[in-house]
Amino acid sequence: MDEEKVAQAGSFCWNEACADYGQVGKGKIIKNGKTDKGVQRYRCQTCKKTFTETKGTLLYRCRRSEEEIVECLAMVGDRTSLAAIHRIKGIKEETVCRWMERAATQVEQIEEQLVGPKKLSRVQMDALWAYVGHKGEKGGGQKKMHEGRFGEEPR
Repeated sequence: MDEEKVAQAGSFCWNEACADYGQVGKGKIIKNGKTDKGVQRYRCQTCKKTFTETKGTLLYRCRRSEEEIVECLAMVGDRTSLAAIHRIKGIKEETVCRWMERAATQVEQIEEQLVGPKKLSRVQMDALWAYVGHKGEKGGGQKKMHEGRFGEEPR
């Protein structure tokens, strides 16, 4: 059985209307300059569409650097509150939540990036995914208690 691997950016076309859509290694993707922020741009020679190397990743269309995003996710993994991350890094809580939601949809790719070169421990990763699973709810994801009058039995 062949082992599945994550395809590298620039190895396939992202355009669903293209004849080469999703076909890795066709050799019809060429480098096409860089964006203002220095992100590599690619062009499909079949359909002539362009895309960046971050397309389909957590970093796509993010204004913050990869290092900042990874550091914030690591802080969440260390159980740092979103309010504390906002105070320390100056990044809105909603932004960090959006990064967590994106990360949750790309678990395998994120783990490869975080555990490998960034040296996040397995414990930090487990804490991060537990937090993402609760979508950042305060109180560790506890359900809201039934609000009734004092002394009444919950229905």
